[in-house]
Amino acid sequence: MKEYVTNCTIQREFHLLAFSISADLQLVLFIGILLMYLLTVLGNLIIASLICLVPQLHTPMYYFLCNLSVQDIIYVSSILPKFLAILGTGDTTIVFPGCITQMFLFTCCAVAEFFLLTSMAYDRYVAICIPLHYAIIMNKTLCITLFSVCWLVGFFNSLTNAVLVSMLSFCDSQDISHFYCDVKTIVALSSGDRTAIEMLVSMESILLGFIPSVLILASYMCIIATIIKIRSSAGRVKAFSSCSSHLTVVILFCGTSLSYYMTPESQHSQEQDKLPSLLYTAVVPMLNPLVYSLRNQQILSSMKNMMKKYFKW
Repeated sequence: MKEYVTNCTIQREFHLLAFSISADLQLVLFIGILLMYLLTVLGNLIIASLICLVPQLHTPMYYFLCNLSVQDIIYVSSILPKFLAILGTGDTTIVFPGCITQMFLFTCCAVAEFFLLTSMAYDRYVAICIPLHYAIIMNKTLCITLFSVCWLVGFFNSLTNAVLVSMLSFCDSQDISHFYCDVKTIVALSSGDRTAIEMLVSMESILLGFIPSVLILASYMCIIATIIKIRSSAGRVKAFSSCSSHLTVVILFCGTSLSYYMTPESQHSQEQDKLPSLLYTAVVPMLNPLVYSLRNQQILSSMKNMMKKYFKW
């Protein structure tokens, strides 16, 4: 019995099986993921830099957007480089500490994004529903508090997950049927008592995912009700355009991630689960800067001004 337990606990290596596809499709997927990764990092770096450098963008809404951009860079950088290495070299090995680190960074950023999107929804609610009190309510102290809460909740939640997972034993299989170290998949591989971590993951889906989504929905119900009451069509268009980008990102991120984490486990769903995972780990972070830049006139004009200033365009 002692030898069996020892063999379970000394395994410090996993294999990420990624997608079961042909070599030709792997090359196509590699090129696609590489382009998405580069576009994500470049796009979010541009937005974060603009917000830091342009004084006109020093408002609560853009501060939240800057945090979202930084989060997206960490988010994709924790997963996609390893995924690219697997596709490029065929080496699926990931050491246990690397797996825990990847899971920690991914979970931290995912939770932080839910709370950042909720904070941004509240910011839009105050700006549209009670505009006369916007400067008083969305003051510097509240913004810093919201930023801190978003990141701290993500940090401590992911730290708890990492500690609990590191205490599990893995005997039966070292193969992770995914392209990154997802907490649900890793816990399913454990041969020890996983009751605590499974309960935690279920509670996280409700407390840290579903409830923020409900708060965002409630904010937008109030926003839409206020917009409808605006008499001029130009005023309605202007009010809706100020929050349409955020609403698009909310639908993309919350919809895909919640559909994965709140779906019951199935013996035949592991391959199918990888596609929605690819959407919210690669596609959505790439679309975020595109959605916010192409649909936001202030960011577009700031970008043009910076190009004229530094590149003489």
